[in-house]
Amino acid sequence: MKPRLLVLELWGLGDLVIATQFLRAAAEKYDVTLLAKPYALELQSRLWPAVAVIPFSVPWTAFRAKYQVWRWPWPELFQLRRQLREKAFDYGVSARWDPRDHLALKLSGARERLGFSRLKSRRYLTQELVRPTPLAHRHEYWRVVGAALGLVLPPRSEIFAGPRALPPVVFIHTGARLPLRVWPLENYFELVRRLRQKNVAVQVACDEDQLGWWQRQGETAAGPRNVTELLACLDRAGVFIGNDSGPGHLAASCGLPTFTLFGPQLPEWFAPLHPAAEVVVGRACPYKPCSDYCRFAEPFCLRGVSVAEVWPRVESFVTRHLIARPKDIPN
Repeated sequence: MKPRLLVLELWGLGDLVIATQFLRAAAEKYDVTLLAKPYALELQSRLWPAVAVIPFSVPWTAFRAKYQVWRWPWPELFQLRRQLREKAFDYGVSARWDPRDHLALKLSGARERLGFSRLKSRRYLTQELVRPTPLAHRHEYWRVVGAALGLVLPPRSEIFAGPRALPPVVFIHTGARLPLRVWPLENYFELVRRLRQKNVAVQVACDEDQLGWWQRQGETAAGPRNVTELLACLDRAGVFIGNDSGPGHLAASCGLPTFTLFGPQLPEWFAPLHPAAEVVVGRACPYKPCSDYCRFAEPFCLRGVSVAEVWPRVESFVTRHLIARPKDIPN
């Protein structure tokens, strides 16, 4: 009988996708249960079918009013605690240096609790792990967790996407969870125009609040309402272009080369895990990296990046992966 392992990844879609290598490796040795946001259920069959999922959105991951504790769903939180304790986990892990995760592990009743201590949260852990270097990718944290559990995960440079046919379609997604990570829509519109002038097929997708803007430009943009619909779009594409956001990480996990525009965050931490991933690094800022808010009137680190700067690299990226690629790539 495999030991029971509880894994916490309570944040965004991209964070959850980055955990994929760990979850797959862990499922070979442990009976793995993942506590994550509800869209983990849509990823389960595609990315880690051997992992059980408990869907739950913890209140402290909300973008606004996260600490208005009187509004927290306390009955549901107590029920979740009971559900976790009933499973009698042998191990519980988190790859975040987040005291809230560590307290959650303690309350889950997991016998052995592994994590990266912060603000004296080691009191909730039974094994404190040593953080990777400050500029290490998020994947490296999962590698450290994996090593502590006897798992061997490949370094980021050795994660290779399996061969797949790449439809000759550029998939451009213009949304992001946070507005400060969105490159101006006018710039994306210009990229679309230039690509189509070169007879490159382009599918535009966006967040719901961007649909009206694209429609006013005469563009039939897709507006995936959930992860399942987003996966269906990605399956019809050959490369991905977009912001530092969950769709880019999901595209990489589906085998698509990605081109990501970074502004307030660091690509060293969050570049999609694909061997052909390319990034544009935004303007320098003394406050970078930023997580939720910008200290200026607008995030010039990203919005100051012009189409003229990006276009030559986009053109080269698309040519290399869609136009000049071999035509006999196996399915």
